[in-house]
Amino acid sequence: MNDPLPFRPAAKGTQPLHDTPAYGSTSKRHPNAPLLAFAHTLTETTGPRFAPAHFPALADLSVARGKSALGERIIVAGRVMDEDGRAVPNTMVEIWQANAAGRYDHPNDQHDAPLDPHFHGEGRVFTDAEGRYRFTTIKPGAYPWRNHPNAWRPNHIHFSLFGTGFAQRLITQMYFPGDPLLERDPIFLAIPERAARERLIARFDLGLTEPEWALGYRFDFVLRGRGATPMENT
Repeated sequence: MNDPLPFRPAAKGTQPLHDTPAYGSTSKRHPNAPLLAFAHTLTETTGPRFAPAHFPALADLSVARGKSALGERIIVAGRVMDEDGRAVPNTMVEIWQANAAGRYDHPNDQHDAPLDPHFHGEGRVFTDAEGRYRFTTIKPGAYPWRNHPNAWRPNHIHFSLFGTGFAQRLITQMYFPGDPLLERDPIFLAIPERAARERLIARFDLGLTEPEWALGYRFDFVLRGRGATPMENT
């Protein structure tokens, strides 16, 4: 077996900029001083252990209370890998998103769009021994967000990936191919390099698609290195 390659940091321009003037809220929350590094304690590096026994999987977001949600049913699947393409098993992948009308099932979302009693927009899956994950959901709708005149967020799904403790959490978003809002979205464009931005766009996969039931999209996560998936908290 070949020795693993040495750690490679993310290339410049491939991760979101903390201060992005076009993305208004970054002016209020980006760091104004150099970040401080501090040693993690044993508690932060070893726990809690995220496992299906304690955090049951919620792999089908398209059904609630025994009834199907409104909208276009889709399947999303992929792998979680390290920088050398090796599987990262037992990763807890959390999902949250808006419904087909572009509204979150959350009291703070007062967008004038209907809620769906059969869609809550939250789920959880774990990667298997090969780093694979899969879930079923409804394709989210676009929604206005008042960042600038006539601002609309592209269709997207939020992800949170947990390692072996709270100090190992990464957050990102997945977008859909062909969305005309992508080139107008300051959050997507906060990643300077085009090739890195395109890592956040899922690929339509006919092999994953199930006939007469749901379209399939493939989306892989690379956790570090020069080909790392752009993350919101890097």
